[in-house]
Amino acid sequence: MNDPLIYSTSPLAATTTPAAKSGPSLGLGALLAVAIGLVVSQGVMVLMLQGAGIAGLGFLIPLTLAFVLALTYVMSFSELALMIPRAGSLSSYTEVALGQFPAILAIFSGYVVVAMFALSAELLLLDQIINQVYPGAFPHMSVAYGVLLAFTLLNLLGIDVFAKLQSALALVMVVVLLALGLTAMSGSDSHPQLVQAVNNDWNPMGAGVLTLVALAIWGFVGAEFTCPLVEESDKPQRNIPLAMILGIVVIFVTTALYSISALYYVPQEQLAGSALPHYLYATALLGESGKVLLVVAAITATCSTLNSSLAAVPRMLYGMALNGQVFPQFKLLSKRYNTPWVAVLFVALITGAPVLLMGDDPATIGLLLLAAAIAWLLAYIICHLDVIALRRRYPQLARPFKSPLYPLTQLVGIAGMLVSIYYVSPTPEMAPSIFGYAGAVLGLVSLIAVLWIKLVMRKPLFRPEPLNEVLARK
Repeated sequence: MNDPLIYSTSPLAATTTPAAKSGPSLGLGALLAVAIGLVVSQGVMVLMLQGAGIAGLGFLIPLTLAFVLALTYVMSFSELALMIPRAGSLSSYTEVALGQFPAILAIFSGYVVVAMFALSAELLLLDQIINQVYPGAFPHMSVAYGVLLAFTLLNLLGIDVFAKLQSALALVMVVVLLALGLTAMSGSDSHPQLVQAVNNDWNPMGAGVLTLVALAIWGFVGAEFTCPLVEESDKPQRNIPLAMILGIVVIFVTTALYSISALYYVPQEQLAGSALPHYLYATALLGESGKVLLVVAAITATCSTLNSSLAAVPRMLYGMALNGQVFPQFKLLSKRYNTPWVAVLFVALITGAPVLLMGDDPATIGLLLLAAAIAWLLAYIICHLDVIALRRRYPQLARPFKSPLYPLTQLVGIAGMLVSIYYVSPTPEMAPSIFGYAGAVLGLVSLIAVLWIKLVMRKPLFRPEPLNEVLARK
């Protein structure tokens, strides 16, 4: 049933949580830095170059299709975040739209588990790059754990420290990647060696180009990490949607320039087959000085991704704790800095533990990133379903942002995500491992969710919660 009590007021004006009562607000610049900084990671730098190696200039096609799919999830998240402005983000939207089981599944599969795998892969990649450029300079895994410890402590110090760090990291990272791309395309530093070969190999429909959309979309996932910060945002009605839209536009331009320009300096087969293609690209373009630039790009990319995740995912867990969907300890806020410190430490722990278990096998890193992509795409499908369900359940509710072309935007997004999941493996040989990892994770998360809902929450799995109850939670 609809909730008549909430039609006369805007949810943005009606809700406040302890995390939002004090402390500075995040403006457009900080939110844009989150949208960009989480997405452009070392994993993205690697996968985008591998995609360009597989498809050549034809990689622009799946990259463009992935950009369109990213726009659909941005539209859906913008509508949901401003209609239900809660730190729990997708869990809060989904429990009102679809029920408790999809809500818990969406957050844990799409964010907690993905953060565990993707952030671990990021730290491993950073350690590999540092040791490749400066062999023997640092003990094994000391860089990875040093960075994790530093940013865990910094995120415990509050949202103002996070915002200043994130803005600086995102700016440096984008400038470095654009510098690489512009230098390569202009030939201002060294003459491109492979122009003729690249042009001769141009085949927009060859090399399984359309099957690379799933790989390409990994370059756009994560802009919605601005949504859990809605309670600490300045002018969220404008800044939340604008930050995500501007973020993926900047990412599209930067990624296209960066990945396609690499084809003029590194042979396709080397880009496709290398575990560190960004290392090959930087050294082929700039020689020894390229190594220094790559180290800067690697450090800023990994630190930016880690910083965004340690800010957003704990706030998702904080919001879920308010909803009763996880342990109540995740509600605890530090008295001095007002940060969800238990949740921050938990995310840091699940990030650091797999680094010991995974080893530094490049093949394992790639498999985990693509398995994580499946889980993330599932969360996006749930997001689109939330919009459809809430439009039907609460048609009269005031929406500060309405997704355009409803329901076409959501249907295109769902279809595109399903196709991307089907084609997630770039090669047939990798498919069993990728789907095996993803299936095991989703199965475990589903089992835990069912047990928690039935034994702890004592609620039905798929009965939507009343909206005004969710908005009234403190």
